[in-house]
Amino acid sequence: MTCCLCTVGQVVHTLPKGLPVKGVTSLGDEVFVLRRKERDQIEVYDVITFRLLRCMTIPNIRGLADITSCEHYRCVYISDNIVMCIRRVDVQTGATTQWAVCDMPSGLSVTKAHNVVVTFHVVRKIKEFSSHGQLLQELALPDDVINPWHAVQLTTGQYVVCHGNEGTDRRDTVHRVCLMNAYCTQFVHSHGGQPGSDIGQYNVPDHLAVDDNEFVFVVDTLNRRMTLLSPTLNYIRQVVSRDKLKWRPCRLHLDVQRRRLYVTDIRYKDGKVTAGRVVVFSV
Repeated sequence: MTCCLCTVGQVVHTLPKGLPVKGVTSLGDEVFVLRRKERDQIEVYDVITFRLLRCMTIPNIRGLADITSCEHYRCVYISDNIVMCIRRVDVQTGATTQWAVCDMPSGLSVTKAHNVVVTFHVVRKIKEFSSHGQLLQELALPDDVINPWHAVQLTTGQYVVCHGNEGTDRRDTVHRVCLMNAYCTQFVHSHGGQPGSDIGQYNVPDHLAVDDNEFVFVVDTLNRRMTLLSPTLNYIRQVVSRDKLKWRPCRLHLDVQRRRLYVTDIRYKDGKVTAGRVVVFSV
């Protein structure tokens, strides 16, 4: 179990700078880094030495939005926001399958029952699928949850959802993290509000990680920091500050067993993503 009340992130390692990183996850003794490339989109590193072990190519993939892993099925999932599908990759054989999701997917997570939770920021929905793509449920989010980026289901069946955007075409007045009931119809707790940089505020909360005690790690992208919240979404501390990052954090993954937090650090230039890396923190 992770004792989150005492955690302040310290840099352990930085994986190589290269083409933009779209997500990171781990499975067993390996770390999977998703990069925007025509081939070898998944780079696989040793979790101890951080040595590059191999690369995996996902055929015909066009959009890369997020990656997550499932220990039970020994696979990783990738959301393709152009083809509008989820890719399932067997980490042993590299065999790839896919299923259509009908809308543009963004964040991914895996439930305790080994199902895939997909967040759709444009249509403001959460969909849950089996490991092979059977739609199990579809949840519409309340009207004031605009631009949801990522959702994680807790052991209680409730969902933690982060939402808020600063884009000129879809700018939101509320940037926050919400704990919602199992049907996503009611708010149980929330943290955030008007966008800003003070404690208790966010500027594009983009991605989440939840530990075994249901403490919540939040990527606060434009504030360039990581925030730690209690299971009732009370502010605890800043886990990673902007001085520990070179560019902008966008995705994160928590390895509970090793108490490691993997954070994607993305460089923007002239409004475009031009490079990326993964910074590994001990928590």
